[in-house]
Amino acid sequence: MLAVLAAVCALAAGAGAADWPPKPVRLIVPFAAGGASDTMGRLYAEALSTAFGKQFYVENRVGGGGLVATEAVAHADPDGLTLMVSGMPTHVLGPAMKANAGFDPMRDFTHIAYFGGTPNVLVVHPTLGVTSYRDFLALARSAGGTEYVSAGFGTMGNWIAEYLAAREGIKLVHVAYKGGAQALFDLIAGHVKVGMLTWSNVDEAVRAGKLVPLAITSAQRTGYAPDVPTLRELGHPDFAAITWYSLSGPAGLPADIVDSINREVIKAASSAQVKRQIEQDAVETKAMSPAEVTRFMQSEIDRWAPMIRQLLGAKAQ
Repeated sequence: MLAVLAAVCALAAGAGAADWPPKPVRLIVPFAAGGASDTMGRLYAEALSTAFGKQFYVENRVGGGGLVATEAVAHADPDGLTLMVSGMPTHVLGPAMKANAGFDPMRDFTHIAYFGGTPNVLVVHPTLGVTSYRDFLALARSAGGTEYVSAGFGTMGNWIAEYLAAREGIKLVHVAYKGGAQALFDLIAGHVKVGMLTWSNVDEAVRAGKLVPLAITSAQRTGYAPDVPTLRELGHPDFAAITWYSLSGPAGLPADIVDSINREVIKAASSAQVKRQIEQDAVETKAMSPAEVTRFMQSEIDRWAPMIRQLLGAKAQ
């Protein structure tokens, strides 16, 4: 009798996985449309819609540097129908920079798949009149400081700029936006002259001569920006960082659903359409299992959180 019950339960579980999702899946992007996380979310939403035969639709929910949307997903039903574009801004930097984020980035989430990441770039408007990192530092010191834009509070651009301000002894005033697209728009227009944004955000503007790149956060110089020096070369030998994104849902998602989504993300990443887009945006990616994504997430928290809290503590003194 027990064997029969076990077989029935196994069949039921298999049927549930096969029939999922029963209706469209909401993919929450915690930043405004047009930025790197939004681009990544829409790219994979389209691929997952095709794979599962149900619509995966993007919902942009902005606020609190991405933490408002992240907290909402943490408290959503674990049925796989509410997912989010997670990653460095929302699960590593935000909780480290804000003591009461309203969620635990590991305990309150199921981490499903890795999308990939891109380095950040320090860029300036041509009218600022600087063409090198050293010139920028000299100008910032002589002017007593300068404003800069990032994609929002708690993003990697925000953190890197604060890191450089502390290490270089300059004053950088953050002008926060709800996403990289609007920040880039105002930067190109010259309303603010300095930005720290992902390469995927600024690539087109740099190539068009609308922005001047001064430094990049990759470990080595890149093939798509070979003339842009790394921060490692410019006096910060231990510093390298990318803004990476992933796919997550509430804690307790059924393992079979998690595994099936992960397989489709990995399959999509090798498709011609997705590969073309991520190469265009200079996104570096790799296939990771859900367990590997989870371990990677924890390792990034372990790496960055102590450094961020130390810097914020020093600034508060």
